[in-house]
Amino acid sequence: MYKLIPPIISGNSSQVVQRSDNAFIPFVPDNTDYQQFKKDIQNGVVLNDAEGNPITGSDLTTFIGTLP
Repeated sequence: MYKLIPPIISGNSSQVVQRSDNAFIPFVPDNTDYQQFKKDIQNGVVLNDAEGNPITGSDLTTFIGTLP
């Protein structure tokens, strides 16, 4: 399971934390953890927003479409 990190300065979150080990994953296309994150959420692994609420349905589809 993953959780978005709230943006410090206005804008979109640019990293997530992997809940199993608290590892921070930046949204950097050549980062292998980021590549795995993208595969995981496209395959149904839960992604929570910064408040801990699951992102589902069209909101998740929209979010995935914004990823680099």
